[in-house]
Amino acid sequence: MKTKILKKFFTLLLIFIIMFVTNVNAQVPDPPSNHGYNGNPKPGASSAPIGSGLFILLGLGAAYGGKKIYDARKNNND
Repeated sequence: MKTKILKKFFTLLLIFIIMFVTNVNAQVPDPPSNHGYNGNPKPGASSAPIGSGLFILLGLGAAYGGKKIYDARKNNND
């Protein structure tokens, strides 16, 4: 019985170590501090646009919430 517990423990430990080492090796080094500019880059110069995606997510969330409210009221009336 003791050996089964030890085997499970070492198996889980091995899986954890493999996952941890994989995640550590997956990190990319930081880019150089100047990014090829003379000084710091302007704010927003290298940013990705998130405006349209944000509005789509907000709209989908509002539609989902509206459907949940509609279904809840429909079930209360029955």
